Amino acid sequence: MTTFVTAELLERVRERLAEHAAAPDAAELATAIRAEAGGVLADTDLLRALRLLQTEMTGAGLLEPLLHDPRVADVLVTAPDAVWIDRGHGLERTELRFADDAAVRRLAQRLALAAGRRLDDAQPWVDGKLAGIEAALGDAFGVRLHAVLAPVAHDGTCLSLRVLRPATQGLAALAAAGSVPPDALRLLTDIVRARLAFLVVGGTGAGKTTLLSALLAAVDPAERIICVEDAAELAPVHPHVVRLVARTANVEGVGAVTVRDLVRQALRMRPDRIVVGEVRGAEVVDLLTALNTGHDGGAGTVHANSPQEVPARLEALAALGGMDRAALHSQLAAAVQVVLHVHRRADGSRGLREIGVLERDRTGIRVVPAWRSDSATAPAATELTHLIERRLR
Repeated sequence: MTTFVTAELLERVRERLAEHAAAPDAAELATAIRAEAGGVLADTDLLRALRLLQTEMTGAGLLEPLLHDPRVADVLVTAPDAVWIDRGHGLERTELRFADDAAVRRLAQRLALAAGRRLDDAQPWVDGKLAGIEAALGDAFGVRLHAVLAPVAHDGTCLSLRVLRPATQGLAALAAAGSVPPDALRLLTDIVRARLAFLVVGGTGAGKTTLLSALLAAVDPAERIICVEDAAELAPVHPHVVRLVARTANVEGVGAVTVRDLVRQALRMRPDRIVVGEVRGAEVVDLLTALNTGHDGGAGTVHANSPQEVPARLEALAALGGMDRAALHSQLAAAVQVVLHVHRRADGSRGLREIGVLERDRTGIRVVPAWRSDSATAPAATELTHLIERRLR
C-alpha cells in the first residue's frame, strides 16, 4: 500500500504551525495534516503523521523522556547523533538521534518561541526559561534553555536544557550522602548559628546551590530569609523564606527585572538574612553594601575554581558596578567572613572541599584555609573557631 506521509508533507505541516508559540493539540495537528495533504490521506497515514509530529512538536520533542527522568539535571545536544545527559555522575551519551541538524534547529527555535525569545540567523543564540513544562516535570521549577545555531556552532546546532529542580536537601542528608564530612558538618552548623556571612564557591554543577539551600534550612525558624535568584532553584526547608526571581526582557526588549534591582528591593522587606542565589554581575556591589548595613548571616554563590580566586573574581564583578579594587576589598573585609568551596569529584559526585576564612594583608583580602577535606594544613582553623565563639557569646 502506498503511503502519503512524505518528508515534504511533514515539512509543510511544520511550516504551517511554525508561528504558533504554544504546542499544537491533536486536533490542530490533524487539521494541518489534512489541509497540507489536500484531503487525500488514509486514516492509517493520518495517525502515523500525527504520532510523528506529536512527538516532535509537543514539549521538548524527542528530548521529553529524558527530562522526565528525576535523576537528569542536564540534557545536551551537540550534534544530531550526539545527545548527552548528566545524572549526577558525569556526562553520559544516550541512544537518541535526530534525523538531521534541521530537526535540532526546529526544536531549538520552537523552544525559544515558547520561552518568548527570538532565535534565527540574525540572533543565533538564546537563553531563557521554558514556560508550560514545569507541570509535567513534577516538583521541578522549570527548564532553562540555551541554544546556539549553526554556523556559529561550527558542528551544528547546540541545545542545552537544564532542569531546575528544587534544592531541598538538608545538611544531615548531605552528610549521609558523603558530601559533607562529620567534622565539617559541625563547623557548617556553627557558622550558620553564629550568623557569619559566607559565599559558596565552585564550578558549574559542583553543588553550590544544593549546599546553600541546606545551610539556609539550618537557619533559626524565627528569622526571615529573602532569597534573590536569576533562576528559581533555592527551596530551603524553612518556614519563612521569601523568594524573588529576576526576569529578562521580552521580545520588545522591555520588562527586565535584574538581580541588582531585587537585591535593592530585598533591603526594604525587613530581612534577617539576604541571600543571592548566584552573584554573577554588578549586584555584588549591592550585596556587599547590604551586608555592611547590619544584615549579618547573608550568603551567596560565586563561580570560582578555588577559594583563593574569589577576591579576583569579585574584583571583576564589582568593576561592572563601578566599584574599584580598593573599595571592593574594604567592603568584602567587613561583609563576608567565610568561603565554602564545593567541587565535583572524579567519579562525578559532589562534595565540600574546603572552608576558608577571609583575612586582610598589605595587598588586600586573601582566603586562608580553615578546614580541608584532604586533611592538609589549615592555618586559619583557630581563627574560624574564634570567629564562631565571639559571635555566639
